[in-house]
Amino acid sequence: MRVIAFLNQKGGVGKTTTVVNLGAALAEKGRRVIVVDLDPQANLSVHLGLEVEDGAPSTYRMLLGEIPFAEAVRGTSTPGLAAVATDLDLSGAELELANQFGRETLLREALTQWREEHRGQRGAEPADYVLLDCPPSLGLLSINALAAADEIFICVQTEFFAMRGLSKLVEIVELVQKRLHPELKIGGIVPCLYDNRLKLAREVLGEVKGYFPGLVFPRGIGINVKLAEAPSHGATILEYAPESAGARDYRLLADEVLAQEPAASAPADGARPEAPDARSEEAPAVADVVLVPKEPARDVEPAAEAES
Repeated sequence: MRVIAFLNQKGGVGKTTTVVNLGAALAEKGRRVIVVDLDPQANLSVHLGLEVEDGAPSTYRMLLGEIPFAEAVRGTSTPGLAAVATDLDLSGAELELANQFGRETLLREALTQWREEHRGQRGAEPADYVLLDCPPSLGLLSINALAAADEIFICVQTEFFAMRGLSKLVEIVELVQKRLHPELKIGGIVPCLYDNRLKLAREVLGEVKGYFPGLVFPRGIGINVKLAEAPSHGATILEYAPESAGARDYRLLADEVLAQEPAASAPADGARPEAPDARSEEAPAVADVVLVPKEPARDVEPAAEAES
């Protein structure tokens, strides 16, 4: 099971959109995927059409230890894709947990218990992918995600401030590696909201590729109107506009993510894994960062022009 945290302290870079739609694309390809909403704005939950009523299972209650991880998992309209939803109550979690011992590893402990119980009962991993949608900050919720994850995917908007943000992210990753999670790795860089017609976008992408050699996914996620519309319908791009350029981009990104899997971990051809248990409803040198081995990055393929 791969646990991946999607991180960027800057908002509006396509992080939540990528978690939702990459998760749906992986599920479409036969993987069991759970997406976890760790952002108090609850954008991931809204994107999937999930509401959290008072007292209902949520990320907030799971982190506070009121319910186990398995109880917080809910099904979605996409086969093979489940979610842990949240609401604005999560905004108070950092204050409520400020004096709790081991507060940085609450999510890791919840995931570990869930995996061990599932293995004990069924002798197998409970899911193939757990994708963690981090808030646009580097506070306690993001630190919990980094402590729980095996690897990080950084979503980067190809604009001027991208490199400054990446420098800060690398510093945080190094700190987490040193103090909480030595095995944490940067698994990939996802260029989002990419427009290959803009010289600035191409230049920034080149800078990012130079800073993270071999880690930039060759498929950039282009600017696409359908991707912006899908959340208002409570649907993934594969449900809302399956033939759109946005759906194509995320299917191709899913292929790149699957290519990182060890051959032994891939399901047999034609075999669809059981669905996840669900309830209804100055910059540091790159050499200092632990990286996941990956084929050298190719040029990012041109993104389609925005659809109207």
